[in-house]
Amino acid sequence: MFDKLTNRLQDAFQKLRGKGKLTEEDVREALREIRRALLEADVHHTVAKDLTERIRERAVGQEILQSLSAAQQVVKIVNDELVALMGGEQARLTRAPKSPTVILMAGTQGSGKTTASAKLARFLVETEHRRPLLVAADIYRPAAIRQLEILGEQIHVSVFSRGTDMAPPEIARQALDEARRGGYDTVIIDTAGRLHVDEALMEELEQIQQVSDPQEILLVVDAMTGQDAVNVAQAFHRRFPLTGVVLTKMDSDTRGGAALTVHHITGCPIKFVGVGEKPDALEPFYPDRMASRILGMGDVLSLIERAQSVIDEDAARELEAKLRRNEFTLDDFLSQLYQVKKMGPLDQILGMLPGMGKLKQLQPEGVDEGALKKVEAIILSMTKGERQQPELVMKSSSRRVRIAKGSGTQVRDVNQLLRQFDEMRKMFKQFSGMGKSPRKAMSGLAQSLRSSGGGSFPRGGYPRGKRR
Repeated sequence: MFDKLTNRLQDAFQKLRGKGKLTEEDVREALREIRRALLEADVHHTVAKDLTERIRERAVGQEILQSLSAAQQVVKIVNDELVALMGGEQARLTRAPKSPTVILMAGTQGSGKTTASAKLARFLVETEHRRPLLVAADIYRPAAIRQLEILGEQIHVSVFSRGTDMAPPEIARQALDEARRGGYDTVIIDTAGRLHVDEALMEELEQIQQVSDPQEILLVVDAMTGQDAVNVAQAFHRRFPLTGVVLTKMDSDTRGGAALTVHHITGCPIKFVGVGEKPDALEPFYPDRMASRILGMGDVLSLIERAQSVIDEDAARELEAKLRRNEFTLDDFLSQLYQVKKMGPLDQILGMLPGMGKLKQLQPEGVDEGALKKVEAIILSMTKGERQQPELVMKSSSRRVRIAKGSGTQVRDVNQLLRQFDEMRKMFKQFSGMGKSPRKAMSGLAQSLRSSGGGSFPRGGYPRGKRR
């Protein structure tokens, strides 16, 4: 996410940091680099111009230029302006005073509306304990109805469908009646898309809007289409009172033009971003956290929230007790790796860690998903006694040779794993000595990382928290 833009911005900031006190020309040169980076990221040219001009007005001040920390202050100004550009604060979903709350999903064909509708339903179930009803109102693409039904089964959410013979506005009306009878508090209507924004699509959406009176009209757009996504948002917003945007495929968008442009051009807030294909790969959009990611400063808060949603507090306490007794084993190590895998792709996790944005360039093997499989193969090639007492392997070269052969790896891979395990054991033991609960320990760690400007994260470590 934003890899190219992040790298270009970091290069520009690095030049500033190497100069000590700054001159106006130093700032202007950095802003030229920033503007070029934004344009290459497919940010609209007027947005790039306005943004850099606001940064220049704030940065070229006598107090800043004479400061020894001028470079850091410029970075803070850029961060502040990026946050403002993307909306300032998180925009939450509106709830109806009386159930059900109606959410109308709109967009062009191929933007990912059906998948986004299911992801949103799951998000509301998991985070707000709602009881949503998905509505299949795309009658022109029969596969869309079946797709929504399959997704509903996967996430255990009911789907209201009337096939392809009934008009979408009538489907929406009957779905609302079903929601009231069935006690559903939220109705999510998946509407039809077109290859292009056309009059027929707009008229049908207007009819569905009149029948359903939605509290939210969310436009789903593909982030990878860049300025085209912004053009689509403009076209819809001229016709409908859009309340928010859902940007899909953000995990594949290395440029970031849509995220940085859509709010500024339309005035419509981004409310969610899709960060993968799995049903849980939908995140609320936080402008401040996204700006931090773009600048390569990580997103520790989102990382902690993701960890808290997949890692069991009871298991964390059991692990802490083992650490206090110095009983952390390779079985425990493997269990922790499984927990990391639950948090999502490694490149996403690394993108949330301060100072780790360029790790893929420096150490490609460090973010290889296959590395976890190699670790798993090595550990499972050990005997139960060796996993419980790693020192047996550390002290015996013949054991390491046998394990390497059994796992299809090299002895150096076994040695590297043992070193990493030893480092992780020491790090976890240090955490356990804090005398805090896992949640409080991680909150303190996040605060220290942010106050230090994004230092390095302990190698091999990850947050522990409470299962929701």
